[in-house]
Amino acid sequence: MVVMRRPLSGNAPSREECYRLIRQMQMLENIVAHSRLVCGVALFLTDRLIDLGHLLDRELVRASALLHDITKTRSFKTRENHAETGGDFLRRQGYPEVGRIICQHVLLEDFKAHAPPTEAEIVNYADKRVLHDRISSLNDRMAYIRDRYCKKPEHVPRMERMWAESLAVEEKLFRLLGFKPEDVERLVGREKSE
Repeated sequence: MVVMRRPLSGNAPSREECYRLIRQMQMLENIVAHSRLVCGVALFLTDRLIDLGHLLDRELVRASALLHDITKTRSFKTRENHAETGGDFLRRQGYPEVGRIICQHVLLEDFKAHAPPTEAEIVNYADKRVLHDRISSLNDRMAYIRDRYCKKPEHVPRMERMWAESLAVEEKLFRLLGFKPEDVERLVGREKSE
């Protein structure tokens, strides 16, 4: 099978640059561990979708997944929206495409169930499948997010939107892939050990 790849955006920081930015922003080690596993899940899904002929920019996914929580550490003090400020930070660093995806790692801007999969959907979904430093089910991760971040009644509509959107993204991705969502942990783990 011929693997089709979208031309690289030319606008994704290298792995080394990602880790330089992580150090610069003094990300907590547990957040770095989470981000690395999100990256592993995102790249696993991206590679399977590329193998099926979908046009995706692997380097854009890699950088966006590694950096999706770039301002989360400081958000504990500032209470800023880390998706928005993380996206702004990457734009200011000269990576607007990465910034656009990071802004969408909590909620997507424009989800289309029957359009081809996007880098933003993959990073968003991979983040929803990683609870701290382990791959979890979407149900477990969403329950954690609800219990941790949905403290006030005004948070409920956002949580409901996130839950519905996450289910829709999962359905879209796995309609294309030749395995089930519950297989991700086993398959990603096997790939790491090979």
